[in-house]
Amino acid sequence: MNAPEARAHRVGERLFDALLLDFGSVITISAFERQREIETILGLAPGTLGWLGPVDPDTDPLWRSMTAGAISERDYWAQRAAEVGRMLGHDAWTPLDFFKAIRGDDPNRAVRECARRTIAAARAAGLRVGIVSNELELFWGRPFMDRLELLREIDVLVDATHTGVLKPDPRAYRAALEALGVPAARAVFVDDQPRNVEGARAVGMDAIFFDLADPEGSFARVRARLGIDGPAPGELS
Repeated sequence: MNAPEARAHRVGERLFDALLLDFGSVITISAFERQREIETILGLAPGTLGWLGPVDPDTDPLWRSMTAGAISERDYWAQRAAEVGRMLGHDAWTPLDFFKAIRGDDPNRAVRECARRTIAAARAAGLRVGIVSNELELFWGRPFMDRLELLREIDVLVDATHTGVLKPDPRAYRAALEALGVPAARAVFVDDQPRNVEGARAVGMDAIFFDLADPEGSFARVRARLGIDGPAPGELS
């Protein structure tokens, strides 16, 4: 933090007016973190799903291809969903089929508690909160979204399912900023994909990489950057 920013914090001036978040793996617990649980849900032997994406890229050549830009994240999950579907005897499984099969009956259980705390703290501090997702409805489905309580706390949702504009295309970020009525320099963006973080920085936003190896620490860094304090675990109603 530079000297002017430090002075702003000291006199209580807000540095940012908005928090923009990716959805999958940032707000929700990722499939990579739940692999042993997912194998149990699907009736697969432990260790069947050996790909761990960003948790352990060495286990996942397809993930490395994605991060290198050879394929999109949609392509990655399309291939993984089809692969798992074949294991279960299903032809042409889509990402929606895969995520529906693994998420359980209550979609709210998919949300990270540290994400809830951070969003609640941001709103309490007067910030607007938005989501910029490449595939929220495409992967999760409308019924899931309709039952997801956290979405009621979101001011703006930009979903490439409908816009057709994928991060890191600058138009995705600008659409969210325009909808929020906030200039790029007054917004913080959070994503688990380095290229999406760089895309946000390219349009002038402050951006934070979300580390799946340390979700609590990642959200703590977000709150620190925003200059807000979240409620302690268990304090949210």
